[in-house]
Order: sequence, then structure tokens, then C-alpha cells
Amino acid sequence: MSNHVQQHDLKRWRLILGKSAEAQLEGYGSGAALQGEDQVMDEALAAIYDETTQGEADSRGAGGSGKGQGGRGPSAPVLSRWLGDVRSLFPDDIVSIIQNDAMERRGWSQLLLEPELLAAVKPDIQLVGTLLSLKGKIPEKTKETARLLVQSVVDDLIKRLDSDLRRAVTGALNRRQHSPLPSLSGIDWKRTIQRNLKNYNAERKQLIPEKFYYFDRSRKSKEWTVIVDIDQSGSMADSVIWASVVGSIFASMPSLDTRVVVFDTEVVDLTEQCANDPVDMLFGVQLGGGTDINKSVNYCEQFIVEPKKTIMIIVSDLYEGGNRAALVRRMRELKEAGVQTMCLLALSDQGKPSYDEQIARQLGRDGTPCFACTPALLPELVEGALKGMDLGELSKRISNTQGAV
Repeated sequence: MSNHVQQHDLKRWRLILGKSAEAQLEGYGSGAALQGEDQVMDEALAAIYDETTQGEADSRGAGGSGKGQGGRGPSAPVLSRWLGDVRSLFPDDIVSIIQNDAMERRGWSQLLLEPELLAAVKPDIQLVGTLLSLKGKIPEKTKETARLLVQSVVDDLIKRLDSDLRRAVTGALNRRQHSPLPSLSGIDWKRTIQRNLKNYNAERKQLIPEKFYYFDRSRKSKEWTVIVDIDQSGSMADSVIWASVVGSIFASMPSLDTRVVVFDTEVVDLTEQCANDPVDMLFGVQLGGGTDINKSVNYCEQFIVEPKKTIMIIVSDLYEGGNRAALVRRMRELKEAGVQTMCLLALSDQGKPSYDEQIARQLGRDGTPCFACTPALLPELVEGALKGMDLGELSKRISNTQGAV
């Protein structure tokens, strides 16, 4: 092993193990000592992960409360410098992890109420969840900065999902109607062939159609009803944000009559806010509290006019604090009436969710599939629902694609 490689490895181990391992690592060579950018990186990581240096960090104002300081967190200027160091030294995906760990491990979330700190952080979905949980405490001087941060994340999520979701909806609805207007790209080849089999010329070995059938590319107004019923308990933060974005995209499609509802122990209809501005809707969400899914489903039933042209998407981990038996019965009746029902135990890029397995099994037996879904796979699910596919089978395929729940 070359001296250069050995020094590089020693520095990496020093950064991983922390300052307490420096003396031991120096026994393997002189490469363990950190200088320059490496030292700045080590101090940034130690502020969050190295318990042995926490007291030292406190006294500098880079960790918990130091001597003579008020409160439990570091001062805003010091944390602002720390955030700047983290963003300049690490890739974006690592920055998000470190910021989130700072909130959870050091309790620094309260300091996001300072405008200069919000301007320094990297916007991401976890940070939006933290802001929403603090929204009742956000002072006036910080509200506009907080809104801009949430707006930037929402815009990014819409950009990721809008075109695929819109294509899935319009594609599914277009293929349910036919039109006499000629268009080569719009020919329904399957139906055209089936209807003209009688005109097959055996001698010439050709099918000579008398009539062509085309897909209708016009979009009918409010052809389907889509209800998005969102559990706003604290554990569902990422899913709430994604579901709000999905609801806003649905609301922008003329072919869908979209309703967006959030619930804990109470039910709040945020359809208007969602249609006008998903950021306004998110600030109308109150993360935390209990859960009464049955009450929310009861509320949503009033919007079901044509059951066989209604999709009901419940976004919840199914930890029901209300009437469990009534919830199961209500969902079974909706399914029997023809509503395309589904429960997304999580709608996020994260891993397997925690959820009430007993209720999920009961709903599944009655025809309402319950599974976690990444945003990237949601368009396929919605398209299948609009086409009348078996959502149980489709959900199994989706679960197998991303790892079974």
C-alpha cells in the first residue's frame, strides 16, 4: 500500500471514528491528523454525531446550550455557519441526512424559526415536515422565508410527478371513448381489427377495413371523481406532503372532480386551497393528534355521485382511534357499490412504513388493497384504477417492484 493511499485511508477512518480515535490511529502513521477542509468537515460532523466532543461544542455555541447561553440550542450565527459548511462540503443527498439528524439528535428545529437559518438550509421534504410541525410557532419575521422554502420543495415535487400523472389520467380516459375523426396516431388498432375480421381477403391475405375506429382525444369535464383522504398524524409527514402535491395535480385536470380532505380526530376539507395553491393547503395541515379514519370516510361519502366512476385514495397508516368495525364495514360497502378504493400506507420515497396490520388485512380481504407506494409508481396505479383493473393484483405487482410491505 502506497504512503498516499495509507494517509487517505487514515483520514477517512479519523473522520468516521471521531476525535477520540485520533491518538490510536496515529500509531498506524501520520496521516490521521486533519488539516484545512478535512478539519472543517470533522467539526461539522462532530457537532451532530460525536458525543465525546459535545461539551466542547456547547461552549463554542455549536451544539447544546453552553455556559451563559439561554435556551438549549446553538446561537443562530454559529448554526448558520455550520449549515454553510455542511452544504459546501457534502453532496446534496448527504446534506439532507445531516440536517435531519441535527433536528432529531440535537433538537435544533426551533432554530429554524430564524430567517437567516432558513435561508442557509437545503430545502427538502423532511425539512418541510419539520416546518409544518412548527408552523404555529413561526414568528411573523420568518413566515415569508418559510413559505418560500416550502414553495421550492413543492415546485420540485410537482416537476417530478406532474407529467407522468397527467399522462396516466388522460391516457386512461382517452381510451374509454371513440371518435370518428380521422387520425393515424389515434387509431384503435385492436378494435379496428376485431370489427373488420369479416372483411379478411384470403386470396390477397389482407384485411380490408370498412371502418376505422379512433380514440377520442378530447377531455370531458369532470368525468371521474377522485377523493384523496389524508391522515395528518405526525408519523405521516412525508406522505401528507406528497399527497397534497398529488391532490393539486388532480385538481388541475378538467376531466377530474377532485376532493382533498385531511383528518385527525376532526375532518377538514382543503379542496379549495389545494386547487388554488398546494402550499396554502400544506399550511392548513396540522400534523399530529389522534386519528378517526371512519369519520373522514363518512364525510367523503357525500361526494360519491357515481360510485363506478369514483376513486377513493386513503393515505393512512390505519392506526384507527375511532370505530374500527364501522370503518371496515364502510369501506366494504363502498367497494361493493363499485368505488375503486385503495389505501396507501405511505406515499413517499422512504422504506417500509409502520401500520396496523390487522385493519390492513381486513380491508384487503374486502377488496381495498393496502400497500406503500412510491410517488414514481403512483401514475401506474391511478391509470389502472381508471381502466377498471383489479387493484389488488396491481398493488401486488407494484409492491413486488419496490419491495413488499
